[in-house]
Amino acid sequence: MSNNSSNSKSGNSSNSYSDYNRNSSSNGDIGKATERAPVPQADLHTYYGDFHIHIGRTSRQEPVKISASRNLTFEAIAKEAAERKGLHLIGVIDAHAPGVLRDIEELLDAGEMEELPEGGIRYQQTTVLLGTELEIREPGRGAAHVLCYLPSLAAMKRFSAWLTPHITNMTLSTQRVYVSGRALQAETIAHGGLFIPAHIFTPHKSVYGNCADKLADVLDVELIDAVELGLSADSDMAGLLSELDRYTWLTNSDAHSLAKIAREYNALQLAAPTFQEWALAVHRQHGRHVSANYGLNPRLGKYHRTSCTLCFSIHTSGSTAGVCEHCGSSKFVRGVLDRIEQIADRSLPHRVEHRPPYIHQFPLEYIPGVGPKTYNRLLAHFGTEMAVLHNATLQQLTEVVGEKTAVLIDKARRGDLELQSGGGGIYGKVLST
Repeated sequence: MSNNSSNSKSGNSSNSYSDYNRNSSSNGDIGKATERAPVPQADLHTYYGDFHIHIGRTSRQEPVKISASRNLTFEAIAKEAAERKGLHLIGVIDAHAPGVLRDIEELLDAGEMEELPEGGIRYQQTTVLLGTELEIREPGRGAAHVLCYLPSLAAMKRFSAWLTPHITNMTLSTQRVYVSGRALQAETIAHGGLFIPAHIFTPHKSVYGNCADKLADVLDVELIDAVELGLSADSDMAGLLSELDRYTWLTNSDAHSLAKIAREYNALQLAAPTFQEWALAVHRQHGRHVSANYGLNPRLGKYHRTSCTLCFSIHTSGSTAGVCEHCGSSKFVRGVLDRIEQIADRSLPHRVEHRPPYIHQFPLEYIPGVGPKTYNRLLAHFGTEMAVLHNATLQQLTEVVGEKTAVLIDKARRGDLELQSGGGGIYGKVLST
């Protein structure tokens, strides 16, 4: 794969983005439909992307995502993604925060990063897309998290300025925004951005998990650009809901530490790793598309099955009614699988023509026997985690880490390991050794 294609420039950024955009306003970076430049034909290559990575602290150690690692600064995320994970595109959430915007400007001014005319910020061979996670809550409904991505630093700064009067604390991550979901969608699109509901089935703060039975109950379905499945679901599970057929599905890490980056990610066919190309892929235009979703087996997700909140045992009935057969508690967290079965309008999963394969895969840190020393030895030999997962042969792995660990890695990248299901906030486990 040649990454040099990503260095192409389109000149005037006001019309360098493409026809994925709808009704951009004059304060966005993208021109209206009639002013858009045509998308040139280009050779497409495979690029790997994880579009949901949180910032824990600014470079001055100001808190952003309270529950995330202090090491998750904007610069550290870019470095980890480029040098160890081998990702070509990453979506850094919380870029709306003033301290994060300051960090980005300082990195650009120092020449350590470069903003691309086609959208995104380049660090080495990795392009950083600027996003934010916000919490919406319609009257009489539960809260849901959504992701808004902007094409440039200037667009994110304008979007941040618009958010300021609608958020209590702009310095923190995943804040409640006091506008309707539809108003937030319209404003995101007006700034040239993409709008994606986050971890759509999670029992706490997601569209289906505790907010609505249908997307249209809280959002404009025409202004949803894609959906994020979340760690406790996969394509077979989401394929039980027909209203999701129209959208591209993304599998992202929702990383709260550097190690968790790329625990779920996507393969994309693009001409270059830029915001423009990513937007085309999300809308499956001009040959650009998501070619594979790589995710954990849903059973590893911490909300896969309905579970008791007291003893965390799986509630086999799938209902939140009744009492726990193990401890007698009547309090449960409803699992993703059980929630999907409750609202599904199909009895069997359906795969539309444009749906890519969903590949169950375990990150290296999940594999028994792959501790920090073994992980570093693998990276020293193969370069990045993506190279280990996608390029290294079983024989090559054996030469580096021995047969036993090599076989486990090979099984892990095919999703062929024995599991124990997660639930109630406790992650599932890999059982085989």
